Amino acid sequence: MKYKDYYETLGVKRTATEAEIKSAYRKLARKYHPDVNKTKEAEEKFKDINEAYEVLSDKQKRSRYDSLGSNWQGGADYTPPPGFENFSFNFNQGGAQSFNFGGNNGGFSDFFASLFGDMMGAGSTRGFNGFDFTQGPQTSARRSSSQKPSENLDITKNLNVTARELFEGKPISVTYSQMDKCGYCNGGGYCSHCGGTGILSTPKTVKVRLPKGVQEGKKVRLKGEGKTDAYGNQGDLYFIVHFKDPEYDIDGTTLTKEVDITPPEAVLGCNKEIETLHGKINIKIPAGVSSGQSLRLKNLGLPAATGYGDLNAKIKIIVPKNYSKEIIDLYKEILKKTS
Repeated sequence: MKYKDYYETLGVKRTATEAEIKSAYRKLARKYHPDVNKTKEAEEKFKDINEAYEVLSDKQKRSRYDSLGSNWQGGADYTPPPGFENFSFNFNQGGAQSFNFGGNNGGFSDFFASLFGDMMGAGSTRGFNGFDFTQGPQTSARRSSSQKPSENLDITKNLNVTARELFEGKPISVTYSQMDKCGYCNGGGYCSHCGGTGILSTPKTVKVRLPKGVQEGKKVRLKGEGKTDAYGNQGDLYFIVHFKDPEYDIDGTTLTKEVDITPPEAVLGCNKEIETLHGKINIKIPAGVSSGQSLRLKNLGLPAATGYGDLNAKIKIIVPKNYSKEIIDLYKEILKKTS
């Protein structure tokens, strides 16, 4: 196969800094991107540019590439290192799986595959710069043994939950936007797919099952649901639990709910029908109850390790605005007698 001079492709010196390489790539990507330049030559040039940038922008791959030496000439015959001829990997853990770079390498050359195919790692269905590599069946979320993650792959999101969701205990469906570097322009921001931002926002839906008695601020981990880098390493997705309910205050398995009563009901006592997560119930409110006082209703809260927590019925005295003149006069008489 032919040696590829990636430095020549980007028009930079072998001593070029990361900033110089990135600048050169952006200029060339803008010039040859298929959305801008519709010629066949531009399409091939754009692939070469992406391949060169994939190598030279990554410290590990650049180091391996530079180890070939600086005396190669573009187009010269090149023999892969021992063991890389007709490159093919087989991973027999969790099912037969192989990577074969003898034909169309997902947009990259055989030269590239012979040097960097091992960096793919098992379990990855994602290629470099958005190109796909084909592999056999396996859905492993473990990290590649040959490469460490090139970035922080974990994602942290807030999760607002209601008392009803906690009570039912069913997996909660959560849809969120995952921000990733645009695979079409490699984050350069020179294509219509990302609108020039270099970033793509992709909607993703996952199911989250919360443990019984989960506390406010608790982190829930979904293994392998984070970002995936070019080597097949996968991070985790973390949800920080926040209780958001218009009707209940939530404290572990204990719920608190306000119950409205009128001043006469507070003075004389009354029976009230209230709605709970367990259904409608009648409670007896004692005479002389004060606003802010709570009545504990056992086993009417959220599921606990065994049984249920409690429900606190918090009294709130409400003064109606439509009292008649007769009732107002009665209150005046009561006020005189109690002053």
